[in-house]
Amino acid sequence: MSMGKIHLVDTTLRDGSHAVSHQYSVEQVAAVAGGLDAAGIEYIEVSHGDGLAGSSFNYGRSATDEEELIKAAAEVIKNGILTVLLIPGIGTIEDLKRAEACGAKAVRVATHVTEADTAEQHIRMAKSLGMQAFGFLMMSHMAPPEKVVEQAKLFESYGADFIYVADSAGAMLPDDVRARVGAVVQAVGIPVGFHAHNNLTLATANSLAALEVGATFLDGTCRGLGAGAGNTQIEALVGVLNKVGYQTGVDLYKIMDVAEDLVEPMMHRPQVVRNAPFMLGYAGVYSSFLLHTYRAAERFNLDPRDILTELGKRRMVGGQEDMIVDVAYQLAKQ
Repeated sequence: MSMGKIHLVDTTLRDGSHAVSHQYSVEQVAAVAGGLDAAGIEYIEVSHGDGLAGSSFNYGRSATDEEELIKAAAEVIKNGILTVLLIPGIGTIEDLKRAEACGAKAVRVATHVTEADTAEQHIRMAKSLGMQAFGFLMMSHMAPPEKVVEQAKLFESYGADFIYVADSAGAMLPDDVRARVGAVVQAVGIPVGFHAHNNLTLATANSLAALEVGATFLDGTCRGLGAGAGNTQIEALVGVLNKVGYQTGVDLYKIMDVAEDLVEPMMHRPQVVRNAPFMLGYAGVYSSFLLHTYRAAERFNLDPRDILTELGKRRMVGGQEDMIVDVAYQLAKQ
């Protein structure tokens, strides 16, 4: 029985950038973007892991200027929609304009779950440029459903075409997903999506939970490549959705081949749930903190689990990567 159409966003070339220390080359991006497009992926996201203009000392410098990567993807994407991520305070209106000039057709404007108001100008600018605009609520486990709804409505009022609830820490259980995504679906008049991380090994289960309560957009990456323990593994997700009866328009064999033949050789290490990535989800810490935490732990001769636990206690959020070293220093003095 057909369960309806599900729109897939592949973020291998954005969230996956975290797992390869932002070292993608033009040739790699062109190969993967072309493969994803040929497989039938609808949205293909290309940016620094922390979005437009993320290349920096704080977040990690890219090996290649992201505008070159966006152009390379634009040249090979024939059917899908080239998408970028922008976090206000990291990326600017000017960065968005340049991305659009390079070929981007959609932008996901990502804010902390309580800070949607920082995205108004970026969403309105995207619409004026003729782009599709997503409102993307990061770290949604840190707010109750009613707060998530409040912020989602702000995105809708700014003209967003879609709303995303993001489990950026991989900290949610399926019931947490149902509560937040279901509340947003009931409250807004535009499609809703869900972005999962696999820190508690629940990315696929949580994605299915989001569909159960009305989400129609899901994220994933080839081989699960992404921050922390990675994202929902998109080739496996396509297979699961096929078995359940959802329609994705994605060729299962082709997306499997992109993952195995193109993405896996680029990986620095297998994307598995090791102790420290698991602690991200357990403590509710932003998934992109992982590599920064490993480095701080080595520098100060600490267990990375202790650093992540302390970051969780302090409710650190995206944009506070510089505090990881401070926390490690304080723990080392104790």
